[in-house]
Formats: sequence, C-alpha cells, structure tokens
Amino acid sequence: MVLISACFSESYAEARPKFCAAAEAGGALRSWFNPRARGPGGELLYLDTARFGPADAPHMLVLIAGTHGVEGHCGSGAEIAWLKNGGPARLPKNTGALLIHAINPYGFAWSRRVTEDNVDLNRNFVDHDKAYPKNAGYEALAASILPPEWNEASLAETSRVFDAYSQTHGAYGLQGAISAGQYTHPDGVFFGGNAPTWSNRTIRAIARRELSAARRVGIIDFHTGLGPFGHGELICAVAPDAKSFARSRAWYGDEMTSPESGTSTSAVVVGVMTDCFPQELPDAEVTSIAIEYGTYTVPEVLTAVRADNWLHQRGDLASPLGKQIKAEIKERFFPSGDKWRDMVWARAAQTIGWALAGLNA
Repeated sequence: MVLISACFSESYAEARPKFCAAAEAGGALRSWFNPRARGPGGELLYLDTARFGPADAPHMLVLIAGTHGVEGHCGSGAEIAWLKNGGPARLPKNTGALLIHAINPYGFAWSRRVTEDNVDLNRNFVDHDKAYPKNAGYEALAASILPPEWNEASLAETSRVFDAYSQTHGAYGLQGAISAGQYTHPDGVFFGGNAPTWSNRTIRAIARRELSAARRVGIIDFHTGLGPFGHGELICAVAPDAKSFARSRAWYGDEMTSPESGTSTSAVVVGVMTDCFPQELPDAEVTSIAIEYGTYTVPEVLTAVRADNWLHQRGDLASPLGKQIKAEIKERFFPSGDKWRDMVWARAAQTIGWALAGLNA
C-alpha cells in the first residue's frame, strides 16, 4: 500500500533523490545540470528525466513537474506516486512515458515561481526575434506591483490602486493585467524574459532527444494556485481553432477548460512552455494540457507572488519578514496537510488514464 503523502517532498533537496530512486526500477534516468544557479544551501541543481517503455514507442505520455518552480512540490509528488503505484508496468503496448522532474530546478529549490533569471517560464516560449506582446495594464500597475517597501502602508496603497483598476476593468481584467505576462519590467512578476532561458533551451533538447520517434505525444504539465482547493482543472492553452484543441476535447471531454474561450480560471497567456513540443516535434500529433490545482484565493496567491518578488528584488531573505514571505509562498502553492495531496494524486491518476486512452484510441 503506497502512502500518497509520503510521495510528496518539503524541498527540492528531498524531492530529487526520492524521484530518482523511484524511477530507477526500469527507467532510463538522465540528468541535466543547470550551470547558472545553485540552491539555497549551495547545492547543485538538476533537471532529471526518466523514460519508460520501448525506445521507438510511437505513443508517448509526458509528465512535467516544476514549470513554476515552487509548484514542483505538486508535480514531483504526482510523478513519484505514479511510479510507486506501478504506472510504468501498466503502460499500454507501443506506449512509453517520459517524466520530466524539476524543469525549473532553481525555482523549486528556492520556493519561487520563476527561474534564476526572474523569468516566468510559462511566458518565455515566445519568438524572441519578434516584437513582444504588449501589456498596458501591467505597465499602468507596475509601481504598485513592486512597491519600494513591503509594509502595511504600501499594501494599503497597492490595494487602493488595484481596487480602482478593478472598478474599471473588472476583477478578471486586473488578474490578466498582473498575470498574463509582460516583457518590459525584468524586476517584475510574470516577466517573460528577453531571451530563451536555460530551462527553455534544455526542454527543447530533451524533446528532440527523447521524443523524436513518437508519432503521438500526450503532455500533462502540473501547476497549482488557481481554483477551488484541491480541484485539478484541466486547462488547454492552445487556440480553440487548433487541431490539438479538438483532440484535447475528445480526450478530456467537458472536464477541459480554455482561457481563450473564457471557461478557465487562468488568464489568457502567451509563450507557454508546452508550445515548444509541436515546434520541436513537427511530425508528431502533440496534445497537451495543464492540471491546475486550486489552493487559496486568487488575491492571496498573487500577493504571495508579489511579496516573494519584492523580497528577492529589494528585501532581506534572512530577516523575519523574509522568512515569513518564503513560508507564505510555499503554502500558497503547496498547501500543508495530507488531504490536498491525496486530492492531487486522485485527479492525476484519473487524468493520466484519460491521456493514455487518448493516445491509444
């Protein structure tokens, strides 16, 4: 009997050896060293992959943990639970699996959503040779999003500014202005970067190396922070007129939501990480979704993100306030207690089953 809560880890340093040990039985492990960063204890940081099934499997299931680093607690736990519950042994014929652990190891290790470049990886997969998308709402709010100080007075003023913006543009408009992505403030939140990050370049290399023989690829990217507590929303981030959107609908039915169709808790974003797979695998049918597990309210989650950004830009990590902020962001994206973790695995197991059925339909 697998104790699900034991599959989850309280830190990257705990999660990595736990994942590698679980994957060693029958899996082909590879490690990709990030030379650009270290962990909070000076530890080396790695993106690890584990591959199962035939080397030339035409159908490939891909599970991804840690696109937004601190959310890696969730994805890591789900991947390890799948391994410990005999997932590889139950793969259908002609089907393999690729588990990608800590795609953003810096963010996982430091309890941050962003990479070592302060880049939101799920906004970084745009064409950096073209003009970046505009976000006038963010530019209007930037000074309030990252205030000079983090105290009651600054938070009250930020709240006043946000309320005024929401009165004009609505709560969803405010959420989009802050979180849809921006390319003008490198010290801000949801910054998409001005070049491909290490994680961007590495995941592309992994896709080419591990998935080039596949003809059908089903991707599940694990996220947390939006929606009702413990519920896993299945978000399809491609345009509704895309062929892969129709495939996602066939695989997941009414469980699937779409930001562009207005049925998702997520704002419409550009440059999402899963965009790279059809680009790197032009001969394959790629069907991707994100599982977004609810934790706390949107204002609480966004405040935690802003606080963490302020801390790393202007604060002192060793101070009492710094320690409080780090504890807050971890809790907002990885709630304590077994109930949430059990809910994560139940939804993950269900969704993986649907993906495998879709791959083999």
